[in-house]
Parts: sequence; C-alpha cells; structure tokens
Amino acid sequence: MPSKRYKKLPDNSSSLPAEAIEKIIPEVKKNCTTKFDESIDLSFQINNKQKKIEVNIRTVVNLPGGTGKKVKVAVVCEEPKFSEAKEAGADIVGGDDLIEKIKNGEMNFEKLICTPGMMIRLSKLGKILGPKGLMPNPKLGSVTENLKTAISDAKSGQVEIRNDKDGNIGVSIGKKSFKDEQIIKNYNTILETLEKEKSNNTIKGDLIKSSFISSTMGVSYKLKLTKNI
Repeated sequence: MPSKRYKKLPDNSSSLPAEAIEKIIPEVKKNCTTKFDESIDLSFQINNKQKKIEVNIRTVVNLPGGTGKKVKVAVVCEEPKFSEAKEAGADIVGGDDLIEKIKNGEMNFEKLICTPGMMIRLSKLGKILGPKGLMPNPKLGSVTENLKTAISDAKSGQVEIRNDKDGNIGVSIGKKSFKDEQIIKNYNTILETLEKEKSNNTIKGDLIKSSFISSTMGVSYKLKLTKNI
C-alpha cells in the first residue's frame, strides 16, 4: 500500500509527453521527499531482438560527475601485490584466503577486481559470482595487473551498463544533491556509450525503444533523447 508521502507525488508522470532531461531534472528532484539523498536513475528499454542476433550489451563507463556512492572494492591478487592494492584504496585484499571466504558466501563488497594470475582460481566460483554480476572480466577492466587504475575507476564513478534478457538497462547517474550540470554530463556520457555499443553491435534501426528517469523513491518521467540511438 502506497505511503502518505508517495500519495502526494504526481500520479500521471509516466503518461506525460517525453521531455528533454534539462526540463525533467527539476521535477524529479522536487519528488525527492525522503530524508536521504536519493539516487537519480535512468531506465532504458532496448531493441535487443534483432533478426539474426540477440543484442547483449555489457560495458563500463566512467561518469565525469561521479555517482555519489561509496563503493566497497575487493581485490584478489598475489601476496606481493597486497600492499599496492591497499595503498590504492582497496577495502578488502587477499589471495586464496579471500577466494575461500567468497566460496563460503562472504561477499561484503560491490566490486571485485582480480589479477590475471589469480583468475584461473577465482573462475571456479563462477556460479557464485556470476549471478550477482561480480565476476571480474578483462573486457570491463576488472581483470588487470594495473590495480591502481582499476581501483580508482571503481571508486570514482564507474558504472556498468548491462541489459537483462528482456532488454532493460538500469543505471544511476547521480544524487539529488548533485548540481543539474553534473547529472546532465553523466547522462550524456551514458548516451555516448550506448551510441558506441550500437555501432559495435551493428544494430539496424533504433537501439533504444524507450527511456525514463526517476529518483529512488519517486515517480518516473519519459525522456526525450538528445540524439537518435
């Protein structure tokens, strides 16, 4: 049953005409009536059912305005690299001991980074890490010898863009407390990334069928894209 707070929010927002993000952000922020700093979230429906292929998008993007979220990063690496990972800001660092903890269900982190040499051991936990989207991937920069860069990216505003089997993509582009300009910069970066993914996947026609913006506990609004993707 909707709360008294939610009942006070607009009840027709999703049926309004699509508008540019610059016009919608003030409305979304106005609906952030909770006591915490709500996230500003994008939701896309993509055309993932092509005639000859099923489109699967999975990539990472560094948002120029950051995300406003504190990300707990774990690193699986060889013992000589422990100090390097800790100095770079990793919250949890380990080798076989950390792999064993993960195997036993201890996963109190949001991002997992691994060195190539340890990946063969960590890969055995695919059934545990895969469904949670935590398995490191060299294409996403999370299997690397360059721990400093990977940890910095994970903590400073890197987000993953990934569609589910129904073609839905959800991604946060900031907080209510962010300046509008920050949110717009992040939004444009997301669109640029999706435009590249469209080219890489040789998609015919439009990739994005619909797009919405909302806050964590608010209502959604239709977005008019600034470019055809």
